[in-house]
Amino acid sequence: MNHRLRVADSAAFERQLGLAAFVIVLAFGIFLIRLFQLQIIQGDALRARSERNSIRTIRLAAPRGEILDREGRVLATTRPAFGLQVIPSELRRPDLVYAALGQLIEQDPAALRERSGEPRGARRFQPVRLASDLTWDHLARVESHRYALPGVLTDIQPRRHYLQGPLAAHALGTIGEIRKEQLETRRFARYRAGEVIGQSGMESVLESHLRGREGGLNVVVDAAGREIERLDEVEPEAGRTAVLTLDLDLQQEAYAAFESDASGEPRRVGALVALDPRDGEVLAWVSTPSYDPNDFAGGIDSATWKRLTQDERRPLQDRVIAGQYPPASTYKAIVAAAALQEGVIDPNERLYCPGSFRLGRRSYRCWKRGGHGDVDLREALVRSCDVYFYQVGLRLGVDRLAFFARGLGLGRRTGVELPGEQAGHVPTSAWKSRRFGEPWVLGETLSAAIGQGFNTATPLQLAVAFAAIANGGGLVTPRLVRNLHARDALSLPSGSVHRERVPVDAKHLARVREALVGVVQDTGGTGARARVTGVAVGGKTGTAQIVGLEQIEGLEDDEIPWKYRDHGWFVAFAPAEQPEIVVAVLVEHGGGGGAVAAPIAQRVLARYFEKRAPTIARAREAGSDAGR
Repeated sequence: MNHRLRVADSAAFERQLGLAAFVIVLAFGIFLIRLFQLQIIQGDALRARSERNSIRTIRLAAPRGEILDREGRVLATTRPAFGLQVIPSELRRPDLVYAALGQLIEQDPAALRERSGEPRGARRFQPVRLASDLTWDHLARVESHRYALPGVLTDIQPRRHYLQGPLAAHALGTIGEIRKEQLETRRFARYRAGEVIGQSGMESVLESHLRGREGGLNVVVDAAGREIERLDEVEPEAGRTAVLTLDLDLQQEAYAAFESDASGEPRRVGALVALDPRDGEVLAWVSTPSYDPNDFAGGIDSATWKRLTQDERRPLQDRVIAGQYPPASTYKAIVAAAALQEGVIDPNERLYCPGSFRLGRRSYRCWKRGGHGDVDLREALVRSCDVYFYQVGLRLGVDRLAFFARGLGLGRRTGVELPGEQAGHVPTSAWKSRRFGEPWVLGETLSAAIGQGFNTATPLQLAVAFAAIANGGGLVTPRLVRNLHARDALSLPSGSVHRERVPVDAKHLARVREALVGVVQDTGGTGARARVTGVAVGGKTGTAQIVGLEQIEGLEDDEIPWKYRDHGWFVAFAPAEQPEIVVAVLVEHGGGGGAVAAPIAQRVLARYFEKRAPTIARAREAGSDAGR
């Protein structure tokens, strides 16, 4: 009996032992199968996933330094821009992710997918930027769904912001991603591909000053790309501040003076520059039509670039320094100064103007068909008599005239900081012989004497020339930088205010200056529309012909094609007794300078003296108190 019980117990134990062994073997089998699945079948994917649960290094871009006007008002600053990025290797279902993002930020999913591309190798683990300036609404939508969108990131990047839009675009310039050819130059030896730099204007000139120092951040992220922990961080260092000589009030007045239509686009094409004749500080700098430099801040899109580059009015050209035009009758002030210095004309000598001048078999017209009668030097400038200056030009000769024109700054660059300045042209007999293999003829001297023919000048060159006449003979170097805020001090621009003395005695310049005051202040003066109440203004009008008179003979003004219409000039200085400001205005294809350019200059002058009124009043009170 006991034997049978022991046998039964032994059999039960063996069954239990077998079951236990089976369970153990099964467990090990399952473990081995799972291990095979993890190590062999899913090994590569899981390895990549584990690597994603690691440290990510994030570059922190530095804000560029601010650009201020002379009174400390901000022209260019940096604002936060919210960006959207994806890491291709972390996108589980890319098609669904791009479709969702398209709905969230209201963009075409296919365009987002195309922007991401098909990165391979290590590039799969690098962020790809899909959008760089999300609205608050779009950012909130993306953030509220990020938990369901592994591999999608948002970030904040500093973005350049021009508070006045197109108001001072050509002076301030643009920024953009550094180009390959720039990286190969010594100037940008320490830059990397993808960095943003100043590409034009003061942004380019002051690149090393405005550029900050980027920082970095190491973070631990999970498999979904979410930040778990910040390990260490180097804060970016903002660029330094630059203070320009520009006066925002005058800049706004000058831009508005070119007349804007309902869309805000200036109707008139041209340029204006205002500067202080005492030291060359530029007070206003306008080239129209302009463009919005904010369009370049985040990388300009192809549609905007096409619109700007295909516009026949050339909005990207800075007409202040790159527009070269016949100076027309503004040149007569230079001819008068040269004639007085050379002694070829007595200022009181009267020459007769019947309305034309005969030279050989050709008759050269005066702008006034009926003529001006007998005029002396002052009257000839006030009324802008062509016939008078035809005769003075012949007495001088083209080469002596060219010498004085160059002495007053024409035909050469002014030395302003901005890149892209053109030199204009002052013709000589030797130049024509080299250029065309032909001798100079007297008829060409007549054209040169009234600023036509081969003569060309930029608005800035004429401003500098008239500044020399206004200040008594000092040729100033225009400058846009007033001071720079260094990291530990304030630095001021270096260099001489006056480059050189012009080759005309101060007494002759004073006589020309007095006649130019008559251009504006006298009855019958061609610049009467530039008058400012309570201020004596001097100046000179100019009307530059683009085509021969025979091509537009018999046509009314509104029937002449725009591109064939005359350019209008006006260059002014004030106050006459001690000039503080010079304004040069050029209106392309606008017609007579007295009609279209002088009123623009008048608005800028009036705004300048409106601002100066409290200072003048205090000075007068101080003088009165001192007298008592």
